[in-house]
Amino acid sequence: MVCGGGDTFRPGTPCVRPGDARRTRPAAGALSVVGRMVWGMDSSIDEAAARPGDAERTAPAAPGPRPQPDPAVPVAPAVPAVPVAEPAGGRTAVAPASLSPSRAGDFMQCPLLYRFRVIDRLPEKPSAAATRGTLVHAVLERLFDAPAGERTAPRAKALIPGQWDRLRESRPEVTELFADDPDGERLAGWLAEAERLVERWFTLEDPTRLEPAERELFVEAELESGLRLRGIIDRVDVAPTGEVRIVDYKTGKAPRPEYAEGALFQMKFYALVVWRLKRVVPRRLQLVYLGSGDVLTYDPVLADLERVERKLHALWQAIEQATETGDWRPRPTRLCGWCDHQAHCPEFGGTPPPYPLPVRTPGPGTV
Repeated sequence: MVCGGGDTFRPGTPCVRPGDARRTRPAAGALSVVGRMVWGMDSSIDEAAARPGDAERTAPAAPGPRPQPDPAVPVAPAVPAVPVAEPAGGRTAVAPASLSPSRAGDFMQCPLLYRFRVIDRLPEKPSAAATRGTLVHAVLERLFDAPAGERTAPRAKALIPGQWDRLRESRPEVTELFADDPDGERLAGWLAEAERLVERWFTLEDPTRLEPAERELFVEAELESGLRLRGIIDRVDVAPTGEVRIVDYKTGKAPRPEYAEGALFQMKFYALVVWRLKRVVPRRLQLVYLGSGDVLTYDPVLADLERVERKLHALWQAIEQATETGDWRPRPTRLCGWCDHQAHCPEFGGTPPPYPLPVRTPGPGTV
C-alpha cells in the first residue's frame, strides 16, 4: 500500500492514500544521531564519495546460476547486429556487468535505448529539467552540513548559486542549456524555479528534526547469481531503534495512484540492496515530490524484495542475451519524442551504429 507521510518515522504510523499526501504535514519525531552510529558500525556498505555517474560504471561480476525466464519480461523482434567497431567517442566497449535502477528502467522502457546508453555510450544533450534536479539534490545534500538550527529555507536558497557554479565546473556541457540566453533571462527563471523547489521541501520535511545517517550514499551488492546491483541513495535515515528509512527526492510531480507501483520500483531496488548488505528490510521507503508537494511512502515486506529480485534476474538474463547476440529491439512509446537517439533508431528511419562487442554465433543444433 502506498501512503503519504511527513518526516515522522515511527513503526505504526498511519498510512494515508496518495490523494491525501499533499495535505500531510511534518510531525515531531527527530531521528537521533545514534542512528548514524548504528548504521556506521558495519562497513559492508561502501561509504566512499561517488559522483552521479559512478552507479553506472561496470565491473566484472562473478558467474552464477542462470535464473529462469520471467514471463513479465517480454521478448520481441530484435535489431540485427552489425560488425564489431569502436563505440562513439573512441572508448573501449565493455559488456554490461552491473545493474542500477536507472539502467533497469532504460531496458524496461526500450532495450535499444539501453544499448545506446550503456554499450554504444552515445552522447546526450543536457536536459534543463534533469540538470535542475541535480542542482536541487546538491543543495539538499549540502544543507545538512549546517547545524540543525541553521537549516532554514533562506540558507538553502543561498546555496544555489555556489552549487550551480560547482555543477558547471564538473559538467561543462550544462552551460549549453543557456548558450542562446545572452541576457541571462532564461537562466534567472530556471534558477528561480530551483529556489521554489527547494523552498517547497521545507513544507514537506523539517530538516531541523533530521540527522541523516547517510547522504548520496553509493551502495553495491552482488547477488548469489553473480548479478551486481548498484546505485546512489539520496538519503538514509536510521531511527534510534535501528529501523531504516530510505528517502528519494523527486523534482517532478507525483504520479497518479495507478502509476505509483512504477514509481516505487527504484525504491524497492534500493531496499533490496540494503537488505542484501545489512540483512535488514528497510522499515519505510519515502518519495518526496517537490514538483507537486506530495510525500508518498511505502512500508516493504520481505516478499516485496524477493519479487523485485526475481524481476531483476529476469531483466538481467534478457540483457545478457541481447549483449551476446547483438539483438536489441526498440519499443516505441510516447517517450520517444524526448529521445536524443532518433537519428540512430529504426523506428525513425535511422540506423544503429556498428555493434562494438563480439557477437555470439549460434552453434549447430541451436535455435
